[in-house]
Amino acid sequence: QAAMIDAFLEALSIPAADVVANDSGGAVAQLLTARYPKRVRTLLLTNCDVNTNSPPKAMAPHLEAARRGELAPALARQVADKAVARSSEGLGGVCYTNPANLTDEAIDTYLTPLVSSDVRRAQLHGYLLAFEPNPLPAIEPLLRKRRLPVRMVWGTADQFFDATWADWLNRTFPHSRGVRRVEGAKLFFPEEMPDLIAEEALRLWTGERSV
Repeated sequence: QAAMIDAFLEALSIPAADVVANDSGGAVAQLLTARYPKRVRTLLLTNCDVNTNSPPKAMAPHLEAARRGELAPALARQVADKAVARSSEGLGGVCYTNPANLTDEAIDTYLTPLVSSDVRRAQLHGYLLAFEPNPLPAIEPLLRKRRLPVRMVWGTADQFFDATWADWLNRTFPHSRGVRRVEGAKLFFPEEMPDLIAEEALRLWTGERSV
């Protein structure tokens, strides 16, 4: 995926971009920063895979379900019954600070493409299993050399990515501009709090120091 983004930017004649990334996208953003450093002008990371926490331990049941071919059917049940998706065990309860923010339209948009055919279900399972082995520890020395502006905005109630990993990133990037903790927020909080993300992004892009 990092190579794909590099090729995409090349095709559009965009020399460098301000990258904002969440969840597994954060892992891709770090790989992009390490392997294609000229492509990343600034980096804003929210809750995501970091170093040895990829895939996170809490993902183990989902990875096992993918190995057994059972993850896609479980997601299909959430598409069929939106209340399940917003339950404590569904996408809304696990990833949203307020499960009610997961709309019916969002459930259909996110999940239907993953389960709409045998091919897509197999691709979903293959994608998850491709996170092993973890590529991130190998790029730590490269991240320590990158001198771009970096900022972390991290939800504190995420079961997958503890805020200590935001602190790890803060220590690793030489020009980090620190960590902002969002109390009680879960993995997909950037979708629920777009103004907060926009505020932090603008500060990073303009060079304004964040508190």
